[in-house]
Amino acid sequence: MMAGRVNPKQRLEDQGITGLGAVAYNLIEPALVQAALQRGEGTLGQGGALLVKTGKFTGRSPKDKFVVRTPSVEDHIWWDNNAAMAPDAFDRLHDDMLAHMKGRDYFVQDLYGGADPAHRLDVRVVTELAWHGLFIRHLLRRPARDELDGFVPDWTIVNCPSFKADPQRHGCRTDTVIAMNFDRKMILIANTEYAGENKKSVFTLLNYLLPEKGVMPMHCSANHAIDEPKDAAVFFGLSGTGKTTLSADPERTLVGDDEHGWSGTGIFNFEGGCYAKTINLDPEAEPEIYATTTRFASVVENMVFDPETLALDFEDDSLTANTRVAYPLEAISNASEDSLAGHPRNVIMLTCDAFGVLPPIARLTPAQAMYHFLSGFTSKVAGTERGVTEPEPTFSTCFGAPFMPRRPEVYGKLLQQKIKEFGADCWLVNTGWTGGAYGTGSRMPIKATRALLSAALNGSLNDAEFRKDPNFGFDVPVSVPGVADVLLDPRRTWADSDAYDVQAAKLVAMFAENFAQYVPHIDADVKAAAIG
Repeated sequence: MMAGRVNPKQRLEDQGITGLGAVAYNLIEPALVQAALQRGEGTLGQGGALLVKTGKFTGRSPKDKFVVRTPSVEDHIWWDNNAAMAPDAFDRLHDDMLAHMKGRDYFVQDLYGGADPAHRLDVRVVTELAWHGLFIRHLLRRPARDELDGFVPDWTIVNCPSFKADPQRHGCRTDTVIAMNFDRKMILIANTEYAGENKKSVFTLLNYLLPEKGVMPMHCSANHAIDEPKDAAVFFGLSGTGKTTLSADPERTLVGDDEHGWSGTGIFNFEGGCYAKTINLDPEAEPEIYATTTRFASVVENMVFDPETLALDFEDDSLTANTRVAYPLEAISNASEDSLAGHPRNVIMLTCDAFGVLPPIARLTPAQAMYHFLSGFTSKVAGTERGVTEPEPTFSTCFGAPFMPRRPEVYGKLLQQKIKEFGADCWLVNTGWTGGAYGTGSRMPIKATRALLSAALNGSLNDAEFRKDPNFGFDVPVSVPGVADVLLDPRRTWADSDAYDVQAAKLVAMFAENFAQYVPHIDADVKAAAIG
C-alpha cells in the first residue's frame, strides 16, 4: 500500500488506535483511485471516474444514528429526534471495533469542515475503503499540503463497513450503527458502505456546535451573483427538491450545493465538493454535473453501466433510484474559489409537494418563513432512504430533521433573527406536482421554476401583483413573464377544482397537526402565521 504522508503531527497511535496494518495518510486522488482499483473496490469508468457499488445500503440509515447520552449534552440534545446510546455501550462498541480493525489496512484523510477559518472544524476520517477516502476528500475541504504538518484533529470519524454491531452489547438497533460521542469527540460508523453517512455525520456535528457561536447551520445550497458575493441566495430543501440543480445556475456563482453556515459576516460552505443525484440526469439541462460522471476521480455510486463500453445508464434504477456522483467544487466552472459569500438577499425554501396543492412560488414574511422552516414540508423521494420507493409526503423540520441534534426552535429562531437583521426576502418554491397529486398531475416544469427564481433573485418579482393564498395566507404572484398565469394558481391547473379544495384542506390540516408540537416554544407572530 502507498504510504502517503507518513509522519503527520498526530498519528492514529497517538489517538489510541493501534495494531492496524498499513495506514495511508492523506493520499491524493490518483493514489486513492489506484488503491481502490487494486483492492477490487470499483471499476475505472470512462474518463477515469471510479464506479462503485455500496451493496445492501444505497441510502442513509437514519434510524441507526445515535448520540451518546453524557452530562455535557444531556440538556441540549433533541432526544425525541435523536436516539440515545449509553456511554458504556459506546465504549464497548469502540473497543470491539478497534479489535476488529487490528491487522487491517486503513486510509486516513485530514480535512476541514467549513470554508470560514473562524468556524471550521478539523476532522480526521479513517476509512476501511480507499474509495471512501476519495469520496470524503471530495466532499470536505482539503488543506494545503503544508497545512497537514501541523494538523491535529478536533474530531475523528472511524468508518468500518466490515464490522457488524451487536444490538444487545452495543445498545443499538441493528448491526448497522452511526454513533456520535461529544465527550470523546469521535463518530463510529459500522456495517454500511453508503458513503453519504460520512459527510452527513460532519453536518450533524456542525449543527450541534455552531449555534453556540451564533452561527446558523443550514441544509441548503447557495450561490451569489457573478462578481458580487454580497448578492447571495440560499436554497433550503431535502434531497430531491432541487438544491443542487437550482443553485448550479450558470448565470450565478456556485458557493455550494448542500450544507452552509450563516455567521455574522455572511455565509460559508461546509464542504469542498458536491454529491449530486444522477438518475435521469439531463446533459442539456445540467451539462456540467453530467460531465462530472466521466471526470477523473469522480466517484459514481450505484449506477448501472455497460460491461464492455462502461457507458453509464442514467435511467436504470435497478440498484437504487439514489444513484449519485461525488466530485470537487472545482469541477463546476462557475464555482466560488473561496466558498464564501455575503449575507443572503434571498432565502428560498424548496418543497416537493406530492399533493399538488402549493403554488410554484410564494413570498413569505419572516414569521411565515419560520413557520415553513419548522414545518419542513416536502415529499421523500425514492432511494434517498432505504424503503422509500415513491414520493412520500413528510414533515422534516428545518428541512433536515435527521441531521438536527438540537430542538428545532433553536434553528428556527436563529434563522428568523438572521432574516430580520439582514433584511432577506423569503420565498417558498414548490418543485413538486401541478395539475393534480402524484400519480395524476405532472412535475413542475423546470423552466418555469428557473424563470420564477430568476425574477426573485433579480428583484423584479417584488414588483409583481400578488394575491393572498386562501389556504396558507402567503402572497402568490398573479403574473410573471415567461410563466403561464394558470401555473401560478394551482387550483386552476386541476381538472376538478372541488377535488383540489378537498386536497388543499387535507394538506392544511396536516400542517396544523404537525405544527402543534412547536406552538409552546414559539413567539406570537409565528403562531399567527401558523393560523394564516
